Amino acid sequence: MKVIGLIGGMSWQSSLEYYRLINQLVQQRLGGQNNAVTLMSTVNFHDIEQMQREARWDEMGVLLADVAQRLERGGADFVILCTNTMHRVAPAIQRAVSIPLIHIASATADRIQRAGLQKIGLLGTKFTMEQDFYKGILTRDYGLEVLIPEEAERNEIHRIIYDELCLGTVRRESRRTYAQIMRDLEARGAQGIILGCTEITLLVKAEDSSVAQFDTTLIHAERAVELALE
Repeated sequence: MKVIGLIGGMSWQSSLEYYRLINQLVQQRLGGQNNAVTLMSTVNFHDIEQMQREARWDEMGVLLADVAQRLERGGADFVILCTNTMHRVAPAIQRAVSIPLIHIASATADRIQRAGLQKIGLLGTKFTMEQDFYKGILTRDYGLEVLIPEEAERNEIHRIIYDELCLGTVRRESRRTYAQIMRDLEARGAQGIILGCTEITLLVKAEDSSVAQFDTTLIHAERAVELALE
């Protein structure tokens, strides 16, 4: 079994979900007392969140590249970054190591393609919804049409992620807000919805939309397990 390197702490809520899913998936595949062989290194999300607000992306790239190098030295066979937003610095991480970095957007886009969908809605932080580092992979590399919510909706999605979900707070009214935004995307033609922040699955359930949801945390974890067990 290959060793999975996990870069976590962004937030620890989603890192916990990654760890749970990866080990459950291995146990389901192999049975018995089997679990994944992993190394996880976490950063302090307080520092990352401050650098995000100040657009200090180069510094974050250096920081996470250093974490990836430590995982490689520790014996990881490949690395996954347990967050969507911080794939903004994925190129810097990949340049720093000789082992593969499994990109969450590529894994998700591959799943959407296999489902035969073309027009897809995207929820996530404002960075993920508005910048090109994530959408560009979906559109340029996979030919998908990506719909994002209106500006006021993007602001509210972002606020709920940082002020509630990253702190472990799950509110019924926030779930209703997300469900309405997903309905708005469906009305604009979205054939599916990417839950493009690893904390969103703490809030949103399958019944909150009438189209397929693509849980990026689960998809990423499944891809990691596939590689670990090859």
